[in-house]
Amino acid sequence: MGGDFGPEKIISGAIDFARETRIGVVLVGKEDAVRAELDKHAAGDLPVTVHPASEVIDMHESPSKASRSKQDASIVVAMRLVAQGAVDAVVSAGNSGAVMTSALRYLGRIHGVYRPAIATVLPTQSGHCMIADVGANADCKPEYLLQFGVMAKVAAQTILGIPDPGVGLLSIGEEKGKGNHLTKRAHQLFADSTEFRFIGNVEGRDIPRGKADVVVCDGFVGNAILKTMEGTAEVMGRMIKMEIKSSLPAFLGYLFMRPALKRFRKRVDYAEYGGAPLLGVNGICIICHGKSTPKAIKNALKVAELCVEKRVNEEIAREIRIVSPHGGPASPSSFPNPAPAPAAGRARR
Repeated sequence: MGGDFGPEKIISGAIDFARETRIGVVLVGKEDAVRAELDKHAAGDLPVTVHPASEVIDMHESPSKASRSKQDASIVVAMRLVAQGAVDAVVSAGNSGAVMTSALRYLGRIHGVYRPAIATVLPTQSGHCMIADVGANADCKPEYLLQFGVMAKVAAQTILGIPDPGVGLLSIGEEKGKGNHLTKRAHQLFADSTEFRFIGNVEGRDIPRGKADVVVCDGFVGNAILKTMEGTAEVMGRMIKMEIKSSLPAFLGYLFMRPALKRFRKRVDYAEYGGAPLLGVNGICIICHGKSTPKAIKNALKVAELCVEKRVNEEIAREIRIVSPHGGPASPSSFPNPAPAPAAGRARR
């Protein structure tokens, strides 16, 4: 059971989710530690169970090596549970590389998908947008970006509730001739596609302005954008606190502004959506921030439940068949079939 704060925050969030929804949750981790934490909560009447996993993949470990050598790691065990049909989804705040490696190994890709993509929700002045990829693929081909657009469109429809999302291709200028070799070639594919409403190139400044509902880029650029926005929000929060404490008039002004600032904070709080779906794998998988709060875990579980309910993967598979009829392989391609073993995540009803 990963995360920067150990099992405490994760278990608290899982209990809150189970209490609100009455949907079963399976907690995967070192049994003694998980049960000791559960005992601190009045969770006896809740549909929360524990599945043992004796190993942990640390943040500093190689994801590929660790997911192969640590067969009883909580992430690996959880993925096997999904593969076996014992649970519907996995939510993890652990090593994101290990989550992706284990998902590919035990769940495989949706038929026709070239590469999975991590999609995350970002705040904008008009609401929220979804950006993909934010770290799964540092190097991409134009065809990958096209599929990211299709998958993120489906996710935006489900998670953000936008019926017809406008999809933008991240570049260094609005004109179709702007950008590098990758974005220029991808632009033509996007323009020719009928699977989403392509609004053209968007620039970095257009993301917080809300020009596009879905922004597509490679994982290297997307991760840099995500970390930049996280850092900017963190520093701005500190600067505002410093200014509030700088003088009595500033503090009095804050008292009048406090309701508006609370609303603003809620709009930009990543915990409102909790986690980022790993799109393109043959199972619902939500990757959470290592510093996730109980609120973030609870909402990530809600996103997982929504994706299961709305059959997101079935819709992605349907659209991928149209946009890439000769796409990548299905299910665990080069990986061996996993041996029967326990696993975890959101339990079946």
